[in-house]
Amino acid sequence: MAENTGNNQEMQDLNEILRVRRQKLVELQKNGKDPFKIVKYDVTANTEQIIESFEQMEGQFVSLAGRLMSKRGMGKASFCDIQDRYGKIQLYVRIDSVGEEEYEQFKKFDIGDIVGVKGEVFRTHKGEISVKVSEITLLAKSLQPLPEKWHGLKDPDLRYRQRYVDLIVNPDVRKTFITRSKIIKSIRKYLDDRGFLEVDTPLLNTIPGGAAARPFVTHHNTLDIDMYLRIAPELYLKRLIVGGLERVYEMGRMFRNEGMSVKHNPEFTMMEVYQAYTDYKGMMELAEGIISTAAQEVLGTTKIVYQGQEIDLTPPWNRMTMVEAVKKYTGVDFELISSDEEARRVAKEKNLSVEGNLTKGEILNLMFEEFVEEHLVQPTIIYDYPVEVSPLTKRKPDKPDMTERFEIFITSREMGNAYSELNDPIDQRERFIQQVKKREAGDEEANMMDEDFITALEYGMPPTGGLGIGIDRLVMLLTDSYSIRDVLLFPTMKPRD
Repeated sequence: MAENTGNNQEMQDLNEILRVRRQKLVELQKNGKDPFKIVKYDVTANTEQIIESFEQMEGQFVSLAGRLMSKRGMGKASFCDIQDRYGKIQLYVRIDSVGEEEYEQFKKFDIGDIVGVKGEVFRTHKGEISVKVSEITLLAKSLQPLPEKWHGLKDPDLRYRQRYVDLIVNPDVRKTFITRSKIIKSIRKYLDDRGFLEVDTPLLNTIPGGAAARPFVTHHNTLDIDMYLRIAPELYLKRLIVGGLERVYEMGRMFRNEGMSVKHNPEFTMMEVYQAYTDYKGMMELAEGIISTAAQEVLGTTKIVYQGQEIDLTPPWNRMTMVEAVKKYTGVDFELISSDEEARRVAKEKNLSVEGNLTKGEILNLMFEEFVEEHLVQPTIIYDYPVEVSPLTKRKPDKPDMTERFEIFITSREMGNAYSELNDPIDQRERFIQQVKKREAGDEEANMMDEDFITALEYGMPPTGGLGIGIDRLVMLLTDSYSIRDVLLFPTMKPRD
């Protein structure tokens, strides 16, 4: 009962705050001072510039704008804090500096209001860098109180739903997304400097290809056909390699109609890179370079801490074949297994559920996922994957049941996937046929037949290396974020009733 009484009182207090703020706006509008009619405000400095370059800027007249975050003292002089994208700075507002009428208006400002400020940069007697205000203008009225007093800030669900509030009151969240932007900029520069072209390929596909994933389906009314949100850009990017562009990459949104977890969101960002005349070993070096350079440029080091554990991203990384990794962590040597039946028997001995007629290669991959991935904390490249789980990858010349494919694992999570790309159109058609059979048997993640892609390969694609890196997971790693929702500005959320 007491808890309900407290909640009721809280709601009454909140409703009163909302009423008072709206009344203040009405008064401003009646007096011809509607802040929402102001269309621009000239800004000459930001908080970071003033604080970091104080010695050069002391005594200068500046104009800055931002959100009012606190107010202290309401006599003839007041202190308050203003926050912009770069940080906070203290304002010193005196009645004899701004004038009596403007000071009275300032006293009515609320925490959360957007203001424009003009004044002189100085340091207070206590040593705090501040701006002595000569003019302060209300630019937008905040009708909702910031959640310092209310329950919303501590509610993770509300933080994700109302990211705009999260960004206002949580500097670490702002820092995460600024860091994300810097990581993406670093990756683009790394590739641009090496002659790669950034390209755009369709988000709406008639055939969802390039990955084993369940797509989102939509319908195009004019053409009267079903279409799919892309699950990967791979097959389009390879068409560009056929066309002679030789080095291409794309960074953008992918959509997979699958489960949600701390590692998965239905909509996510991925980058894929393709380079003619190289193989998966070339992609290993490229991947190490992209990730280690991003860490060095953005964080200033390749030795980072993720969830309390130190991770060393300095190349070269540890490398093992999938067969070697499974042998190391299970004691089972798949080099000595000669048949699918024997592989299924070994899997059952390891208490793995083996349904249907799984092949030796599929069981090798299953054992890797079940028993090995959790051990791959430091950056590790696992290479040479079974052909059954690699439908777009070139076979190893000396081991045709294996492919030239690798995946990157850091903190026990897959960070990237790469191949020596399959460029044999006859082999590719057979692989697609096998995928179609799986799809007909009920596997919604199996590839569809893509006749146009096979036609493209028939024109001739040079030996090519391809690499995909999950940008969100990389940002999680470099910002020490536990959940993918912490690095997506607007993660997918179930609508509230």
